[in-house]
Amino acid sequence: MEPALQINGLTKEYPGFKLDHVSFTLPCGTIMGLIGENGAGKSTTINAVLDLIRKDDGNILFWGKELSHNPRQLKEDIGVVFDGINFYETLTPVKVGKISAAAYRQWDPAAYKGFLDQFQLPADKEIKTFSKGMKMKLSIAAALSHHPKLLILDEATSGLDPVMRDDILDVFLDFIQDETHSILMSSHITTDLEKVADYITFIHQGKIVFSKPKDELIYNYGILRCGTEDFHRLDPADILAWRKNDYQWDVLVEDKNKAMSRYRSIVIDNPSIDDILLLYVKGEQVK
Repeated sequence: MEPALQINGLTKEYPGFKLDHVSFTLPCGTIMGLIGENGAGKSTTINAVLDLIRKDDGNILFWGKELSHNPRQLKEDIGVVFDGINFYETLTPVKVGKISAAAYRQWDPAAYKGFLDQFQLPADKEIKTFSKGMKMKLSIAAALSHHPKLLILDEATSGLDPVMRDDILDVFLDFIQDETHSILMSSHITTDLEKVADYITFIHQGKIVFSKPKDELIYNYGILRCGTEDFHRLDPADILAWRKNDYQWDVLVEDKNKAMSRYRSIVIDNPSIDDILLLYVKGEQVK
């Protein structure tokens, strides 16, 4: 089966910023978390994928085809949720449904009503009366109701309380159960990604640092907590990144079990995705 999304050498340059030959692959039936600090290039990548900005180089394939191959059908098959409402705020959810029915041949009114009920969204109230979380839920309901095969989400769980975020994540997990649906999910809430993501792609200063299975990061990576003397006897080949705190060095390694056997006197902890991101962004790497 062709990957849901394949990005090869995507490049886009602005004054002061360059998205630099970004490449990664999203297999069908999986969720990929796209992480990185503000300004790292996540939104630029998503905008280029959706052809909202003109790329300078590279190619982007959906199920093995470029968007220009059959733009109408591919856009039917891609659901999009941005960080912010994309509907006029004088509209109501009912009117959003009517507009969407005219825009998508695959629009499913019954599914849309079901999501409005599930998310407890009043059908006849204007969007401007909604909270940020309610607006986000409306965007998700609309994106899911034309039966896309790929969801592209830019901070789609921001503004939601923990209970609703958990409910939305369950919706996303249900969405990929048939193994033909996929999700690319940009998020600052890495605990959400730890729950649902199969892959994590980390972009930093416009470049891909890694794109790996989440379980490899969570279960294979490790953080050594050591003093100065122990730090200086570490093999540089074992080190991915390090950061000096007041009385301790935190050192990220790719193979926790190998490090445990080599450095028996050093404490080694399991990292979270946040820990890994912070060490890469705020720490230092071996040159």
